Amino acid sequence: MKLKVNDITLNVLVEGDDKAPPVLLLHGFPDSSKLWSGQIKPLVDAGYKVIVPDLRGFGESEAPTETSAYKMSNGISDVTALLDELKVDKCKVVGHDFGAALAWGLAISQPDRVERLCVISVGHMGAYFSAGGIDQKKASWYMLLFVQEGTAERLLQAQDWQLLKAITSPGVPDDALQAYVTDLSRPGRLTAGLNWYRANHNMESFVALEPNNDIPGVQMPTMGIWPTGDHYCLEVQMLASESKVPKGCWRYERLESPSHWAPRDKPQEVCALLLDFFKQDFPQNKL
Repeated sequence: MKLKVNDITLNVLVEGDDKAPPVLLLHGFPDSSKLWSGQIKPLVDAGYKVIVPDLRGFGESEAPTETSAYKMSNGISDVTALLDELKVDKCKVVGHDFGAALAWGLAISQPDRVERLCVISVGHMGAYFSAGGIDQKKASWYMLLFVQEGTAERLLQAQDWQLLKAITSPGVPDDALQAYVTDLSRPGRLTAGLNWYRANHNMESFVALEPNNDIPGVQMPTMGIWPTGDHYCLEVQMLASESKVPKGCWRYERLESPSHWAPRDKPQEVCALLLDFFKQDFPQNKL
């Protein structure tokens, strides 16, 4: 369905009984709601209502042309307005890649809307470079490319999208690679996806050695999943995210997976972890 929220039209898939406990799934780059195709039916079959938006600029959602439109604050406002439109007061939130960063941001800024948080690959923003240090910055080299307007577009598309295909490999099926190319070949769509990085990162903040340790933590039970084949987000930054979660409310899972894209590579395993986490008992203490 198409919903007008926060002055933008989002394409949103909603599956399951309207009275069932809601779960919000948030994708990253270069994905769309299709990333979660392996999780939707199992979650619905387990008794959950699943909400899966194409974030602004991706899939069939509207793609503003201004770089500033992709600030994290706008993404949080989109999701909050979407929950309001669907009359969802509180939900479980799962995010991958940039969607994980968005999930952290939503949990920090709107803690009353997030019952439980699951983040895949991307740890808390205060731990990402702080714990990972120079090694994480090396692994995140692609961010330096993505913030270069024009240059990134040319390099990613050159020679039949060879660099994009290399970034999203190994472990990516040919049909998934082609789906990325098809989606991002539409006018303005590659730039829209890259604008998520450009609006929230820059060269100066990337190379600065001083990490931002002032970002607050979250207040709800949180599970971090790190895929062993993830060459872009190091394990140390996810492990360090425990310090940003209430004592006794952190769960960490190291998942054998060929790449960064665990929801697509290991759909059954991710589903099993989510369903177990959703039922797990945690203490009620908060930060």
